[in-house]
Amino acid sequence: MLLHIPNVLDRAQVMRMRATLEDAAWADGRETVGAQGARVKRNQQLPEASSLRMELGGEVAAALGRHPLFHAAVLPQRVLPPRFNRYEGGGHYGFHVDGAVMALPGGDGQLRTDVSCTLFLSEPEEYDGGELIVSDLYGEHEVKLPAGDAIVYPSSSLHRVQAVTRGVRLGAFLWAQSLVRDDGQRRLLLELDTSIRHLTEAGANADALLQLSGVYHNLLRRWSEP
Repeated sequence: MLLHIPNVLDRAQVMRMRATLEDAAWADGRETVGAQGARVKRNQQLPEASSLRMELGGEVAAALGRHPLFHAAVLPQRVLPPRFNRYEGGGHYGFHVDGAVMALPGGDGQLRTDVSCTLFLSEPEEYDGGELIVSDLYGEHEVKLPAGDAIVYPSSSLHRVQAVTRGVRLGAFLWAQSLVRDDGQRRLLLELDTSIRHLTEAGANADALLQLSGVYHNLLRRWSEP
């Protein structure tokens, strides 16, 4: 499921974050991946141990956690702290699939990457190229969103970032382990949740809404993993 999550950060938050990142000490993004990823990755990232990454990442994680659409679509069980990247001067990231399992900070176990998320911090008109390309059974999908908006998609997807030929593309990214491992099941639950919300707003029959809500929670109970 490829889903646009609008207005995760407001303009003031984006501008403050960008101003802070202007003076950041960026590192070669190849330092964060294995040999296969390093062959196709040309960007910069905030170092893992950066206090700035932890501070801004906490702000992004909190904003996503408050966003009802992110919660309904991802059903997050655990979320890795967000990271930040920077593309310019031809920087790109070739086709790759995200690692299936990643270590949680502080040696607190591991996380299965079910959902990937990219939060855009640069406006589309500020740079050329830089589109996120996600490939699935239906073809290649090109994503370039307003600053403050995010995209979520299955971590199993083949994806890449087009070369940035003008300007700078700033973004945050993270991975989540969902309560529901299967992407198709998450999609059905989101569609059901959305229908219940719209019917509630339209003043639909209370008994019918109660029954639909029961179906939603019983499916979640059946499909969720502790």
